[in-house]
Amino acid sequence: MAKGKLGVSVQNRPLYSRLSFLHQAASYLALINSQELHEGDQRDFGPSDSSVPLQGLSRQLATDLRSVSLKTRIRLDPAVKQFLCKYCDSVLIEGVSCTTFVENKSRDARKPWADIMVRRCLTCEREKRYPVSSSRPKRKNLRKQPPEEGQVTGTK
Repeated sequence: MAKGKLGVSVQNRPLYSRLSFLHQAASYLALINSQELHEGDQRDFGPSDSSVPLQGLSRQLATDLRSVSLKTRIRLDPAVKQFLCKYCDSVLIEGVSCTTFVENKSRDARKPWADIMVRRCLTCEREKRYPVSSSRPKRKNLRKQPPEEGQVTGTK
């Protein structure tokens, strides 16, 4: 008899670890940059006469993250996709590089299922909308439709 596999391995583990590293590095550099802006002090990253452009470096890592996932045909998690601006590839940190608010365009906001989270990037001023707390509706052919009046239901 053949022996079964002891441990199931993930295919393309080096690619997944590379994507994970790029995601972590981009978020870390964006967070360090945001702390620098809020504290107003210079961190000692190297020679004192030159400052390291951390925002540009984090955007470059985010661009690399997106390009590696596209070239290798690995789907990014939706949380990672929402973490990056689709247009300028900047890392979106609430209150630092983006603003988030919920809008409901139904009349007097009567429909709670119509809530939309709007995330605005402060770098490129573009907005991205995401549905909030609403499950995806079923396709039309899978919905259970009540029989119309005068229609026979098939039972006697």
